Amino acid sequence: MGEITGAGLLAHVPTVVLPEATRRELNGGEDFTLVTGLRRLRREVFERDDYDTVVVLDSHWATTVEFVIAAQHRRSGLFTSDELPRGMRQMPYDYPGDPELAHNIAKFADRHGTWITPIDDPCLPVHYATLNLWTHLGRGLPGKRWVSVGVCQTGDQEDHLRLGRALADGIADTPGRRVLLIASGALSHTFWPLRELRDHEAGDPVHIFTQEARAADEQRIAWFREGRHDLVLDTMPEFRRFKPEARFGHYLMMAGALGEIACTAAGRQYGEYENSVGTGQALLWFDRPAGGWTAPRPAPRAVPRPAAPRPAGRHDPHHHVDPHLHVDPHAG
Repeated sequence: MGEITGAGLLAHVPTVVLPEATRRELNGGEDFTLVTGLRRLRREVFERDDYDTVVVLDSHWATTVEFVIAAQHRRSGLFTSDELPRGMRQMPYDYPGDPELAHNIAKFADRHGTWITPIDDPCLPVHYATLNLWTHLGRGLPGKRWVSVGVCQTGDQEDHLRLGRALADGIADTPGRRVLLIASGALSHTFWPLRELRDHEAGDPVHIFTQEARAADEQRIAWFREGRHDLVLDTMPEFRRFKPEARFGHYLMMAGALGEIACTAAGRQYGEYENSVGTGQALLWFDRPAGGWTAPRPAPRAVPRPAAPRPAGRHDPHHHVDPHLHVDPHAG
């Protein structure tokens, strides 16, 4: 029986694969903490041997009539981004896939009322929401399989949760698999207009497109850190006002695989919440709790109540009383 051993909501912005000198030029001489955070995440999680496969829920791969999962034995080539070819140009990639897992996930589509097609076409494109994270977290770790799943642009919240349920069942049905899930994408996702954009390339969140979007992002980060996936899911209609990337389909698929509102896994943040030309970016990682993804949430620590004030009786509490003065309690 396979299992999900960890999961993350991870930013994949082009900035993280730019040369360090360019990053520092954009960010007032400092590197972006998204980069240093990914390095630490690699050391603490991805260089361990307690997993064999990474499934990327890719917010840049948008399908229309069904969900699609990459089912190649191996993905390799050179990637140039059509969105930002100046910054992501002829990036080499080479990693094994997991066709067995891809087909097992697709088997559960009918059970969950959705449509999932595994595709092994070697010409199927790879998107930078997968490759930028593989570059930081997977390159140089031979034998680790990477599989991408796209969002579906005609699917709603329930559709993406259903994909996640099928994903969990497919993993469980694959003997011995130990899988990390990556929901690759942003929080709020509105860019500054072209003529203003270059004034907002630094990582400081003062550059987020609106302060209301920033507040919405920061509230959800706080909930993630507390393991309150229920609150994130219950407030999705409110969050959609701030245009989360891919309508937050990448996170919704992950949540569907982890138990949805019953998931209690608390996240730890790598790096800071940062801006990327108006959009909100963060790195949040969720280890599987000892009792499982839906283990009961620990009870909040009791806070001692302050002692009740002593009754003042007939005496004015603001009036100074000589402590040596005897007061007869029976005096009328």
